[in-house]
Amino acid sequence: MASIRRFFYSQLFVTPPKPTGDLTGKTVIVTGSNVGLGKESARHFTQLNASTVILAVRSIEKGEAARKDIESTTGRSNVVKVMQLDMSSYQSVLDFAQKASKELERVDIAVLNAGVTRAAWEVFEQDESTITVNVVSTFLLAFALLPKLKETASKFNMRPTLTIVSSEVHEWATFDERKAPDGKLFERLNEKVVNGKDVSLNNRYQVSKLLEVLFVRAFCERCPESDIPVTVNLVNPGFCHSEFGRENGIAVAIGRFLLARKTEVGSRTLAHAGISGVETHGKYLSDCEITEPSPYVRSEEGKRDQERVWKELTAKLEGIKAGITESF
Repeated sequence: MASIRRFFYSQLFVTPPKPTGDLTGKTVIVTGSNVGLGKESARHFTQLNASTVILAVRSIEKGEAARKDIESTTGRSNVVKVMQLDMSSYQSVLDFAQKASKELERVDIAVLNAGVTRAAWEVFEQDESTITVNVVSTFLLAFALLPKLKETASKFNMRPTLTIVSSEVHEWATFDERKAPDGKLFERLNEKVVNGKDVSLNNRYQVSKLLEVLFVRAFCERCPESDIPVTVNLVNPGFCHSEFGRENGIAVAIGRFLLARKTEVGSRTLAHAGISGVETHGKYLSDCEITEPSPYVRSEEGKRDQERVWKELTAKLEGIKAGITESF
């Protein structure tokens, strides 16, 4: 109940502040940035004088339209660039990271915002699409970008930030899949029908956000701020107006009408997380403040499940590209 009260209070009474700072000379990557929160956060980074802002998007055409809009509203040209990234394809993720690492002189901020919430069951690569995009591809990209982020830290004597865009809905997930036998977590997550009933894809989205929180915490426990020159954090943007969730029907649409933040307001949280410092390493940010994740995440049971998620997801990532998880 406390999480529900906090949700309504945040949505109705909290307005995240506009981001401030000077990003002159810095390069920012925002995934899923042709629309919604990603696009608006990219606009903030551009307004804060970033020298290069990469829109990492599936559709080049839509990315170019976003680029033109950002340039026209900020009055800055030759800053925003478009690069292709399809999170439903592991090869596209790896190709993007390789191209970014080769062609960009530096990467100071990477906001991994691209995600999906689905109304229909579909498989991308080996897994149900929500898990593929929100979890496997997200952390495949994170590990693939880490060497460039660490190189930037060394070369320019600064501390880059890698932000995973998560959600407060991780608190509401019914994570029954954790009861699967050891080594079978992702197999269970790939079962469309359990106990004679179709899996709830609404809960699947919540589970994907929970897996993000657990994995980042596991990573940062293994790599405290003193051991890695990159800040890794999580951000909850709140419930916002955007095209995200457009498959989810009338109930979500009504909820969005009544409660959602304006897209630009929600995007402030992404920009804030991206420009935050070492004090946010391993932390979960909400309303532009360090906030505790769910009680389950912080419990002994959550800790045990966290270690299992780490073990099974890193094994899965190694199966996609050998050595990828050694980048930290």
